[in-house]
Amino acid sequence: MTKPVTLAAIIGAHGVAGEVRLKLFGEGAQTLSSHKSFNDGALTLIKVRDDGKGGAIARLAESTSRGDAEKLRGTALTVPRDALPPLAEGEFYHADLLGLPVVTDTGESVGSVLAIENFGATDIIEITRAPVPEKGPKTFMVPMIPTAVIEWDEARLVIGADFVDY
Repeated sequence: MTKPVTLAAIIGAHGVAGEVRLKLFGEGAQTLSSHKSFNDGALTLIKVRDDGKGGAIARLAESTSRGDAEKLRGTALTVPRDALPPLAEGEFYHADLLGLPVVTDTGESVGSVLAIENFGATDIIEITRAPVPEKGPKTFMVPMIPTAVIEWDEARLVIGADFVDY
């Protein structure tokens, strides 16, 4: 698992001194503060704070003016996968599941993981169906519960056959 993981994206400038506004993809501004550099060392984090709206405000060494900050708009802040803390049993990073092939517990190839959503109750895995026109919709969703998602590893995600949306 050496692919980079996106923790945030720069969505604009904040003020005139080069600070940037961030959209966060993790557990909050505090998780960013444990990383000092992003994008293979191209961006260096000086400080980060919560913006009170679910995002964050950050100061980067490479951004000293509003113009610098505006040029960074749209930049994803990534770290190597191995820079993230180890996971407990049953935990996962979304980046580890995205793109995984999906099979059923009966061995049927279903498609691949497109996205992981959370609408409040639990994570939901969105699966892109392998191209089989007679089997219905292009995508379907499966709750991230033990009876639906039986197991996963770096090679595949296994779901219960009863949860395949035909």
